[in-house]
Amino acid sequence: MRYRVTHTTTYRYQQTVGLSYNEVRMQPRPCPNQQLLSSQLKITPLPCDYRTRTDFFGNQVAWFSIREPHREFVVTASSEIQIFPQPVQLDLSHGMSWELVKEALWNDRSEPLLEARQFALDSPFIAADAALAAYAQASFTPGKALIEAIHDLMQRIHRDFTFDPEFTNLATPLTTVLQHRRGVCQDFAHLAIGCIRSQGLAARYVSGYIETLPPPGKKKLVGADASHAWFSVYLPDLGWMDFDPTNNQLPGDRHIIVAWGRDYSDVTPLKGVIFGGQNHELKVAVEVENLGA
Repeated sequence: MRYRVTHTTTYRYQQTVGLSYNEVRMQPRPCPNQQLLSSQLKITPLPCDYRTRTDFFGNQVAWFSIREPHREFVVTASSEIQIFPQPVQLDLSHGMSWELVKEALWNDRSEPLLEARQFALDSPFIAADAALAAYAQASFTPGKALIEAIHDLMQRIHRDFTFDPEFTNLATPLTTVLQHRRGVCQDFAHLAIGCIRSQGLAARYVSGYIETLPPPGKKKLVGADASHAWFSVYLPDLGWMDFDPTNNQLPGDRHIIVAWGRDYSDVTPLKGVIFGGQNHELKVAVEVENLGA
């Protein structure tokens, strides 16, 4: 499938901003089943400095500064992507038990396992916690295959938690999400990662987009799409495998990957520092257009 993604972020300030430095991660990254066909970043006001780089995790980053006084700041990323779906035949009993994977992760010095080990450590938004470990225990019973344990955890999060965009923000602790059983896709991805890491295993945070399908017989609403988040787990015999607890599914040809890292802090779509403009209004609009095969 081919998709066109348009992601627009608009800041409106009550006071004039005199200077800003910004980083953008909105360009889909190359993956085995994903090819970036084209990408364009439009910035208003025009930046005076602009450069691109690849970060530690292989994500595409644009850095720029704006030195023109302004009351409105708009960044629009437009990309076309080709997705090559990979057939997923999930055999829940396949592969090593989660205990054997944990042992290999911390003792095997092969390059793939050493690279995966960094995703088993605490990160800025996800820290080891007894409550997370306790919630995870029901899925990680003795001798269970890792893939079965992860699939069970994904299903439990989907069943036990309510999607509520008004309940959390970036500062909401995972313990609060767990206690009240509410949050958004970002929270559910962080929660799953915290549960998995509490068992001594590796999991990473994935940001991107998902095509929103309208109800049968209805037209798709313009602007119905949004940024999305899910998680990925390292399986020694299969590599990294993605799981989407918000939708209770394995990501396929409707999921578009932009970036991955330890948690949201590594893949923030737009962040920066401004001088002036203390109060602002933020608006984000995402459109995922299916261009066909």
